[in-house]
Amino acid sequence: MRDPASAGSRSPADVSATAGTEHPALAAVRASDTVKVKVACSDIDGILRGKYLHRDKFIAAVEGGFGFCDVVFGWDAHDACYDNTQVTGWQHGYPDALARIDLGTARHVPWDAGVPFFLGEFVNADGSAFPVCPRQTLKRVLRRAEKLGFAPMAGMEFEWFNFAETPQSWAAKRGVGPETITPGMFGYSLLRMADNGGFFNALMDEMAAFRVPIEGLHTETGPGVYEVAITFSEALEAADRAILFKTGAKEIGKRFDVMPSFMAKWNAALPGCSGHIHQSLSDGRKNVFFDAAGRHSMSAVFESYLAGQVACLMEFAPMFWPTINSYKRLVDGFWAPVKPTWGFDNRTASFRVIAGSPKSTRLETRCPGADVNPYLAMAAVLAAGLDGIEKGLKLTAPAITGTNQGAENVARAPRSLQQSTANFRASDIARDWLGDTFVDHFAATREWEHRQWQDAVTDWELKRYLEII
Repeated sequence: MRDPASAGSRSPADVSATAGTEHPALAAVRASDTVKVKVACSDIDGILRGKYLHRDKFIAAVEGGFGFCDVVFGWDAHDACYDNTQVTGWQHGYPDALARIDLGTARHVPWDAGVPFFLGEFVNADGSAFPVCPRQTLKRVLRRAEKLGFAPMAGMEFEWFNFAETPQSWAAKRGVGPETITPGMFGYSLLRMADNGGFFNALMDEMAAFRVPIEGLHTETGPGVYEVAITFSEALEAADRAILFKTGAKEIGKRFDVMPSFMAKWNAALPGCSGHIHQSLSDGRKNVFFDAAGRHSMSAVFESYLAGQVACLMEFAPMFWPTINSYKRLVDGFWAPVKPTWGFDNRTASFRVIAGSPKSTRLETRCPGADVNPYLAMAAVLAAGLDGIEKGLKLTAPAITGTNQGAENVARAPRSLQQSTANFRASDIARDWLGDTFVDHFAATREWEHRQWQDAVTDWELKRYLEII
């Protein structure tokens, strides 16, 4: 793992291990007999868009970058082009943007014949950050954390449903009635793990070989549901691992005719799928969230960080509830927290304080769903927490007990993408941490998403109105 003190601070100089010495990852590609390298970058929705590059093209791209059509920021998850964005669009002709390879992300893909793999990010021609690139957006927050003297550490967890479907079978069903790989509600089940042992073990073993180490993997309550805890690391690496896990699970699943889905809520009668984020701050030597003399071993820094999330995380809501479907998960009694509340080891709160040893003391932010773009969700929670530290906020909100007991006067979270996007667009805090260009562009993409839903005729409407009205 990279030194936490350098979190988010990598630059073009990282193509070399030291001045005059070739980076080991580049040297390994140059010395290998591979003829191709796989590269990928995140789009706005957290979908990895990538390609194979010939080895010679890859080696040249390491120094100068490579062209990648900027439509990856100008279309939605189904490749429909936005008509309301300014950074990219038909009015600009969808030129190439400059993508830069991060050699620190070097991996080999076990399920793709061991092909070398690298993540990239987008930059302007002068090498500065492309303002709507999700990975660069997270790095913007991490650079500000570094100026405060902190290196954020994080780990992500996902719950997701697995279906006995292929893209062809699902298309033939026209979006109705997916078949889960197992029936019933059976969390932490060794029996259900055995029902799909090949897929389950491939996830555990091949992800580890892919440099996405898994701390825990088990069935959750619900038909065909798994939950994964990805091993804690510095925040940029944690987001890299999270986006690679989501894509990797889908690719591995194809071998077993399993279709993993990270949709937040696919069935109204079943629990939704979360994307919890565990966080702490390091000063390069220790976890600064821990203070043996503090309340429940919480340091003053931890309290201000938590106060920041309680105070303003909802202003970033579209970054961790990014789809129309995200808000269907926010239902009382279905585990997803619906108010910006905190508590000690309380899984009904949005912010679960885990206070214990110097190593384990941390915050678990339980709001996000599994449908997040990991870079943007990570940027949102860190920005809110760090804003609390910058402002020296005091943790005045009381900890809740039970199911939101003590939160009677706390406002409920937004129930729609339209409402949360309006709040986000108007947020001075979001603009301060993320920049006007990103806020305006991301808000426009969420407004587009809302319009697509407004225009759709759903099966709910047909069932409710077709015969009776």
